[in-house]
Amino acid sequence: MMFWPSLLMDGTMWSSVAAHFESRYRVVLVDSPGHGESDPLVRKFAFDECARCIAELLDGLEIAKTIFVGNSWGAMIGGTFAARHPKRVVASVLMNGTASEAGLRQKLEYFALTRIVRAMGGVRGPLMRSVTRAFLGPTSLREKPEAVRTIRETVARAHVTSSILAVESVVSARPDQHALLATIRSPVYVVAGEEDPTFSLAETQRMAAAIPGAEFHVMPRTGHLAGLERPTEVAALIDGFLARVLP
Repeated sequence: MMFWPSLLMDGTMWSSVAAHFESRYRVVLVDSPGHGESDPLVRKFAFDECARCIAELLDGLEIAKTIFVGNSWGAMIGGTFAARHPKRVVASVLMNGTASEAGLRQKLEYFALTRIVRAMGGVRGPLMRSVTRAFLGPTSLREKPEAVRTIRETVARAHVTSSILAVESVVSARPDQHALLATIRSPVYVVAGEEDPTFSLAETQRMAAAIPGAEFHVMPRTGHLAGLERPTEVAALIDGFLARVLP
């Protein structure tokens, strides 16, 4: 079972969810390109390259197939992987994601964000508060101080150039993937956060509608990082989904 995190986060955002499955699966937490302990990025990348990263990780670990769980960037790449490498995936859980190209407003907002981050040499002060509010809805901001702390600590240690290149790749250059996702034939569970400040319920539901046979679920009182905000509930959702679709 492989877990890929959101943009600006690393594999540790999945630690509590992964702990639930360690007795039954070989669990792999991915530090995505340019994040955590992965090498810094030196250029922008395409989604197909990220999907090849997953295949190469599986090859290196001598794993034939995986259950893939991804959040946001991870959900987008999980969809790409399931479509491009169908023989390597058993089932996918795609959380807080989208299959849509970024709109002009989002592109402009993130362009301004990257310029500020570059000028400041990192994310701090009011900008850190803005990033936190882009990840968490009002309930988690109010009731999940540990999630707030984890986000701030992880973002604070992020590699500046890598973060900017990743944002440009995942936001500004993001492709529309609805047609590609329509080719997926393995089981998929798409999960949205009711209070996700980044992707609307309609946008994530449209992603689910593009995938043949995909299940769709909305987590109440949850923002953009469901696995970090509500790990117990997320683990239970994954358990239920796998019980339904796996022999």
